[in-house]
Amino acid sequence: MNLSDRITQLAEQHFEDLVATRRHLHSRPELSFEEYETTKFIAQKLKDTGYDLEKITETGGFIDIQGKNPESKTIALRGDIDALPILEQNDVEYKSKNEGKMHACGHDVHTTCLLGAVRILDELKGEFEGTVRCIFQPGEERLPGGASILIKNGVLVNPSVEKILGQHVMPLIDAGKVGFRSGLYMASADEIHIKVIGKGGHGAHPHQNIDPVVIAAQIITQLQTVVSRHSKPSVPSVVSIGKVIANGATNIIPNEVLMEGTFRTYDEEWRMRAHTLIEKICTDTAAMHGAKCEAEVRRGYPFLKNDEDLSNNARLWAEEYLGTENVEDLEIWPAGEDFAYYSQEIPACFYRLGIRNKERGITSMLHTPTFDIDEKALKVGSGLMAYLAIRELKSV
Repeated sequence: MNLSDRITQLAEQHFEDLVATRRHLHSRPELSFEEYETTKFIAQKLKDTGYDLEKITETGGFIDIQGKNPESKTIALRGDIDALPILEQNDVEYKSKNEGKMHACGHDVHTTCLLGAVRILDELKGEFEGTVRCIFQPGEERLPGGASILIKNGVLVNPSVEKILGQHVMPLIDAGKVGFRSGLYMASADEIHIKVIGKGGHGAHPHQNIDPVVIAAQIITQLQTVVSRHSKPSVPSVVSIGKVIANGATNIIPNEVLMEGTFRTYDEEWRMRAHTLIEKICTDTAAMHGAKCEAEVRRGYPFLKNDEDLSNNARLWAEEYLGTENVEDLEIWPAGEDFAYYSQEIPACFYRLGIRNKERGITSMLHTPTFDIDEKALKVGSGLMAYLAIRELKSV
């Protein structure tokens, strides 16, 4: 029996436990950097397999699975463990028991698949040379991002991690399939915070006021020129204002307007220049009308670049494991992911795990209260992670 068939068989053998693990995690979600019970559960599952979770932050941690000649090479697999502040609306037996919290981004799946990969790799550790570091990462959903903290605390050293792979669920891909993209994949994600300060008063006498609502509207319009007139057409960029609070009334012009939004792109030099430009447009537009403006762009996650050699190899290995017909190409995805911090440090590959089942109505997108998965994806996710790790170590 070849390696692919052996791993497929092991994933099938563990499937019942994978489902139980995922449902346990899904029903007990915890928010970023609050994953204490989740960490205890992960630690116990690892202990059952013979490993002690090493913690370098309050929650989450990592283990090392050593094959033959463990010092020869170290690669890493990453799964995130936190949930979102969303009230779940699914009517399932494993519905969230923690009201207002939900695994609506599939991190319960990522954790389960990594735990499954640990069991498979442990059973096959005589089949490869080197070390696989399995990282259970907290706080992906909240700045500054758990990845940045783990990196600062040494998760990529002692021994030095040479490459890293991570997977993320994708509702646009059918369960049983996966997606890959080499090169630029996910955008940097920065927060825009704006306060326009004018002079409020009666809506019937606008000439006596400095109307921050009108000024805010002009700022929103002017900010679109950041992309349309200042960025290179070859560099994808997005400016979106998603929150506007003007607490007046039908006949009241308020004193101030608050706005929040996001800026996303794929070039670090342009990113920093755009921050300055955004703040200048806000303050200058307000000043032109006699108002003041406080504008701040808060730096978030960097852009995520998949290493071309690692990603191209991983795609080929995925075709070996799943069949060519079950591996898809991905388009650029301008959402943010703190896995990007790893990609800024070492060669990385971040790919997508299909979870959709249209016939069963499992089609909800990420970060929605009805998000769910076809659980057969757990077999694919755990088996493929193990297969990619072994193939990468064998490729030396």
